[in-house]
Amino acid sequence: MSAKARLYAIMEKAEEGDRLSRVFDICIVTLIVFNVTMVILETVKGMKEVYGGFVDIFEAVCVLVFTAEYMLRIWCCTADAKFARPIKGRLAFMLTPLAMIDLIAIFPYYVFLLVTVPPNYTLPLRLLRLFRLLKVGRYSHSMRLFGGVIWQKRQELYIVALALMLLLVIVSSLMYFVEHHAQPEAFSSIPKTMWWGIVTLTTVGYGDVFPITPLGKFLGALIAVLGVGMFALPAGILSSGFVEAMQDSDRDHKCPHCGKEIRNPK
Repeated sequence: MSAKARLYAIMEKAEEGDRLSRVFDICIVTLIVFNVTMVILETVKGMKEVYGGFVDIFEAVCVLVFTAEYMLRIWCCTADAKFARPIKGRLAFMLTPLAMIDLIAIFPYYVFLLVTVPPNYTLPLRLLRLFRLLKVGRYSHSMRLFGGVIWQKRQELYIVALALMLLLVIVSSLMYFVEHHAQPEAFSSIPKTMWWGIVTLTTVGYGDVFPITPLGKFLGALIAVLGVGMFALPAGILSSGFVEAMQDSDRDHKCPHCGKEIRNPK
C-alpha cells in the first residue's frame, strides 16, 4: 500500500481494526469538542477579557490542524477510484458535503485574518465556526446512520414537507380572513399570520398571537388538533427508517447461511 493509499485509509475509510485510524479519529473529535466548547464560552460575558489570549492561541492551533487535515484529505482522495483523476477528482471531492463542511469550519478564521470585516458580519462569521461540530459526523457511526436514514427517506420527507407547507398556507389564509378585522395588527397579513400558523401547527403555543373571535377560536382548535397528526408524520417516517437501518446492520453482521454473528478478528 502506497503512502497516499494508507493515509486515505486512515483519514477516510476508518476500517474496524485499524488502530491508527481509530487514534486519529479520537484526536480530531476531541479537538472538535474542545474547540466548539471554546466558541460557546466566548459568548459568556467577561470570558473573552480574562482568557482572550489562550482562546486566540487555541483557535489558531485548531485551525492549523483542521487546515492540514483538509489539505491532506484533498491530496490523498485520489486513492479512491471515485476521485482518481488528479484535478477533476479532487474538485469532485471538494464539493462533497463533508468536504464543504471542513472548508466552512476553517473559512471564518482566514476571512478575519486577511480582510477587515464590517461589524454587522462579525457575529455571523464567528458562528460559522460551529460548523466544526458537524465534522463529528465523519467519525461517528450514529451520525452517519442518522444521515443515511434521512437520505434514504428523502422522498417521503419531501412529500410531507410539501404537504405541511400547503397546510400552513391554507390555515394562515383562513385565519387571516377570519381575524383580520378583529385584530388588524396581530393578523395584518397572511405572511405575518404564518407565524401563528407555525406555532399552532407545531402545538408550541407561545400565546403572543391568538384568535379572539368565536369562529377564529373554533378554527384554531381544529388546526391545533390537525397539527398534532401532521407533524407526527416525519417522526414516523424517520422511526421506520431507523428500524430498517438497524435490521440491515444486524444482517450485515450475521452469516447468511447459519445466522450466527460474524465477529471481527482481533
